Amino acid sequence: MRSPEITREEEAALAALEPRLGRLHVRQRLGLEHDFEAQVFREGTHFFHVENWYSFHGLIRGSLRLTGLHRRGRRNALDIKVRTNEVPIRNLPPAFDGFTLLQLSDLHLDMNTRFLDALIERVRPLEYDICVLTGDYRARTYGKFGAVLDGLERLRPVIKTSAYAVLGNHDTIRLVPRMEAVGYQLLLNEWTKLVRDGEAIYLAGIDDAHYYRMENFHRAAHDIPGGAVSVLLSHTPEAYRHAAHAGFDLMLCGHTHGGQICLPGGVPVLTDADSPRKLARGPWSYHGMLGYTSVGAGTSLVDVRLNCPPEVTLHRLRRSASR
Repeated sequence: MRSPEITREEEAALAALEPRLGRLHVRQRLGLEHDFEAQVFREGTHFFHVENWYSFHGLIRGSLRLTGLHRRGRRNALDIKVRTNEVPIRNLPPAFDGFTLLQLSDLHLDMNTRFLDALIERVRPLEYDICVLTGDYRARTYGKFGAVLDGLERLRPVIKTSAYAVLGNHDTIRLVPRMEAVGYQLLLNEWTKLVRDGEAIYLAGIDDAHYYRMENFHRAAHDIPGGAVSVLLSHTPEAYRHAAHAGFDLMLCGHTHGGQICLPGGVPVLTDADSPRKLARGPWSYHGMLGYTSVGAGTSLVDVRLNCPPEVTLHRLRRSASR
């Protein structure tokens, strides 16, 4: 059995987060990471968390090699597409008409040594107003993360605007201090106000609602003014019901990879999310809230994609009289 090693510097940095996030949240998140990492190495646990079922990963690789699809799938994984999503929002302040959010999701930066170069090449020429990152920066759900932080630090200068982020189920809260030190603003059950020409909308983020179940909508949304336009960042679409009833206008998420390895026509074989399959990729709506689930830019389990190209997404907000 193994547990995460916390250095004195990390301990001090995490302690500094407690006045902001609450001592309970920091300690619970860290404690659950400790428990879950230990369970990864205990026979028979986390059987249904496919991320940690490593014999299954080998089975996928072997099957793809036998069918001759492995090499093609690896090429596909580096061919990152740019998607555009027009988002009509009722009562959007005029100053925000055309406001564009670049969404990067499920980067898994230490999965493939060639991936970061491909991502930088795709992101560098894009035009947008802010960047949002919806979690899963690490390939595994446990272990070292220095290479991930190095990759995030290398990516940050390429992002030409403010960058807001949430954590995913592959991430550790120990990423937060250095991510923020290099210019990412983490939203962990928190919100921020975006101001343009004297008008405002609100951006909130929740902690992982899939693996750690640390989302707290009261903290994330309670103080957002009623009637204000608000956007939620969530790693997973699984929190869609709570998000809609909390009054968010738009929810941006990832986690599913759109299936990553799909049948012809993009039909996902597996999405690993406790939500309707119609929420597994692309735009959707629920009770008046618009949503978008990114298929992600990176890969998980194996570094291949079939019938499901990786993406970065430009969400363009538009004023709409009604939805």
